[in-house]
Amino acid sequence: MSQREAVFPANRHALYQVHRYSAAIRSGDLLFVSGQVGSREDGSPEPVFEDQVRRAFANLRAVLAAAGCTLDDVVDVTTFHTDPASQIETVMAVRTEEIGGPPYPNWTAVGVNWLAGFDFEIKVIARIPALH
Repeated sequence: MSQREAVFPANRHALYQVHRYSAAIRSGDLLFVSGQVGSREDGSPEPVFEDQVRRAFANLRAVLAAAGCTLDDVVDVTTFHTDPASQIETVMAVRTEEIGGPPYPNWTAVGVNWLAGFDFEIKVIARIPALH
């Protein structure tokens, strides 16, 4: 049985401590990344929605990098949206820039009514590349 190992980016933001969670957990060759939001280093949200989505992806990339991964290693994505109908075009535009072309990871989008002051959250599962 693999032990779980907490993974944090170098410039971890205040939300990890405030809400008592790990940025990610490594278990074997899998990385389970907690939901990343568009938070600044002090934990406050980016006020402009598109900037919040971009910051969430930047925070996600930092967590992945801390485990030796990139977005190319992501196999499963779940996103949470406070107003999917009005947000989806912006999210899709940023997602296309960040994730690129096929093969795409699995993706589930969920409409929610609360994200602790944020409007978008992304969580992923990635396969950690083997060290050569």
